[in-house]
Amino acid sequence: MPSMETGTTQSQLKFLVVIPHYNHLKTLRQVAKACRAVWPDVLVVDDGSEGFSAQLLQDLDVSYICQTPNQGKGTAILAGAVWALEHGFTHIITIDADSQHNPQEITRFAEKSMACPRALVIGVRKFDDTVPFASRFGRKFGNFWVHFQTGKAVQDIQSGYRCYPVNLLTALKWWTKRYAFEVEVVVRALWAGFSVEEIPVSVVYPQERISHFNQWKDNFRLTVLNTYLTIRSMLPLAHRQYEQVEGDLVKKSYWQTLKDNLAAPGSVLRNALSAAWGIFCGSIAFIGIRQIGLFWGAGWWNLNRLLCVSFEKLCVGPLVPALCIEVGYFLRHGHWLTEFTLTTLGKQALQRIWEWILGSLLVAPCLAGLAFVTVGTVGWVLRRSLHERA
Repeated sequence: MPSMETGTTQSQLKFLVVIPHYNHLKTLRQVAKACRAVWPDVLVVDDGSEGFSAQLLQDLDVSYICQTPNQGKGTAILAGAVWALEHGFTHIITIDADSQHNPQEITRFAEKSMACPRALVIGVRKFDDTVPFASRFGRKFGNFWVHFQTGKAVQDIQSGYRCYPVNLLTALKWWTKRYAFEVEVVVRALWAGFSVEEIPVSVVYPQERISHFNQWKDNFRLTVLNTYLTIRSMLPLAHRQYEQVEGDLVKKSYWQTLKDNLAAPGSVLRNALSAAWGIFCGSIAFIGIRQIGLFWGAGWWNLNRLLCVSFEKLCVGPLVPALCIEVGYFLRHGHWLTEFTLTTLGKQALQRIWEWILGSLLVAPCLAGLAFVTVGTVGWVLRRSLHERA
């Protein structure tokens, strides 16, 4: 069965289990052995551990590579992806070395990836009251920001139990190299046109579990990363998409990306909603708050930011506020404001502000509806012409 947009068949997919570890010497052999019992191809990536020796993996029939000094979990995953690419694997399944994941579930990741070869598959951990509060809060907090930045809901942004297409990891550029990498890769994958699929997995938190998460350093790195990703998500610039060309993942041109976005299923409705939201936020008389609402809505609903910002700017200037004041004045007095004097615009300024707010509550939805119909009609005509030419 051909895979989505790659031309790869299920029989051509090859999966490698990758175990990145740093000083998990007590549990590493147990995890590697359990993975090897389930899957034939296993790679251990030692991230500069103290006292690691190949003898620890002796007789397990697993491969291993070492990187020194310690460079971070993200770098270890990327090193595993490079090794996988060199040895003909198309996907890597990452599993943590602290024994919190169940290796018996590896086959479920492979099955899901066979159905969705171009997807990043994340194992959603089943949390209960035994899971530390910090882990539960961190997951919800991280999920919120990914939804804001991409418009896609992800249930477990912090899970390390995943299946990555190798070309996703080797073709894109990454900012972060440590724990924040697993957040960045989800956001950039969605931006690049990959999908994210999720499957439920079990999780166990051993009492003697070793965690190298530094509360201050890693939270600071996550804050910096989320700040950058959030600002980038607000910019009215399309995220460049990727396509498969002769086995390689190649970045599309900016204009090809725009064209594909226009012709994509659901693009007409998305663009019409984007224009409507931009007009609504530009017309509503809550300066400051409306800009926050503009970017929040654009991110949360995955709207076209270029259209949102462009249509919001159409409302800058005297025309729309004046229309709102006129409508607000009519609602208050039953007739239009026709006298524009120092008294009506100066001494009665507070009344005009109140009428601006009141009128905008009616004008903003009406203009938004008009923008929705106009942009939707134009988009439908353009999309139809694109399909006819194709």
